[in-house]
Amino acid sequence: MGQTAEKNKKYGLLGERLGHSYSPRIHARLHGFPYACYEIAPGEVAAFLRETDLDGINVTIPYKQTVLSSCTWLSETAQRIGCVNTLVRCPDGWHGYNTDHYGFCAMLRHAGIDPAGRRTLVLGDGGASRTVRTVLRDLGAAEITVMTRHPAEQDRGQDSGETRRQTTGHAAGVSFDTYDHLQAHRNAEIIINTTPVGMYPGNGEALLDPADFPDCRGVGDLIYNPARSELLLRAERAGIPFTGGLHMLVSQAARSSELWLGRKIPEQEITSVREMLEREMQNIILIGMPGAGKTAVGKALAEKTGRPFLDADEELEKRTGRTISEIFDAEGEEGFRRYETGVLSELGRNSGCVIATGGGCVTRKENYPLLHQNGCIVWIRRDPAALPSDGRPLSRIRDLKEMYKERRPLYEKFADLSVPNDDSPAAAANRIVTIMKLQ
Repeated sequence: MGQTAEKNKKYGLLGERLGHSYSPRIHARLHGFPYACYEIAPGEVAAFLRETDLDGINVTIPYKQTVLSSCTWLSETAQRIGCVNTLVRCPDGWHGYNTDHYGFCAMLRHAGIDPAGRRTLVLGDGGASRTVRTVLRDLGAAEITVMTRHPAEQDRGQDSGETRRQTTGHAAGVSFDTYDHLQAHRNAEIIINTTPVGMYPGNGEALLDPADFPDCRGVGDLIYNPARSELLLRAERAGIPFTGGLHMLVSQAARSSELWLGRKIPEQEITSVREMLEREMQNIILIGMPGAGKTAVGKALAEKTGRPFLDADEELEKRTGRTISEIFDAEGEEGFRRYETGVLSELGRNSGCVIATGGGCVTRKENYPLLHQNGCIVWIRRDPAALPSDGRPLSRIRDLKEMYKERRPLYEKFADLSVPNDDSPAAAANRIVTIMKLQ
């Protein structure tokens, strides 16, 4: 009887727009019970919670505070934060929990970022910010300053013990300030972004550059798409430890599952699910000399892994209505490179694709973050003596060995790994699959 009832359990995600949610995939791996997304319009949440037959629900923006009134009981953490992201059906109604607290703690721990005794800067003052600053207080941060776009006199319901100030200073607990005064907080040691700035499809945006904060020892971004937001790419360039939000996403989901199922989920299972998602989400970017076989290897790899295949040169010709040779003849290499960067900017925002690039994309450093934000960059190597030159604009006018000597350091700098393509495209594709553990 108990086993039958357990098999009939159903769970889901409640939100307003859920088209790009990874939660169903995560929960399929964590517990395997039916899990679906429920897009509910504002004003209809209470009715949905009264009528649904779900046994447990995750709650995402904008309803983490809306569901409070539908709960008959709140955990201590949910009460302190004032937000609920996990509901458990109980005999007396919905019990509300905040597993984001657990997830953010796990995210910091995974990245080795310890806020204890540190001056912390939190970007944003929404619901996610409330969770983050509660965790920072719990972990012993020395100072917590919340940067907001809103004037200081507009109290947006800060947590107990928080103070709001208009300019600078060092008030105890949590203080608020506007971005106009960001310069006054250059002594911050930990920076956490809780805003959607930089999230897909707004890739490439960031509220600040961690390099401008000389004491910064760690940067976190709750965004997980792209895998490396512009904020994190800037932290990486500055040599500052950083972390995205994927580990938090999986960890909070695991804690939700524990509440629903009444059993502990091992840490190694959480790590396994996160690594699975990382592999599925990241693009595989192929770079290399003209004629190295990037397109052929890319198509073989896409077929083997079931990923979409995108060719930057083909996309460029489609968008401009001209061949690459025609663009070179009319506007030269510099004109072509501008078009190429525009195409890479769009293609790099995708997730889970195989993308073949043009041989010279590495000659512009601004292309690196466009490819790196969501991708593993693979250098396809081939002996320069075996490279064809027919139909390739630069190969017709420049010595390939000379070009290879010039570009090799750039390929090495861009690449996360390199694979030879001396046998066949299928063999090179198999090597990539093995190295990246794609199957």
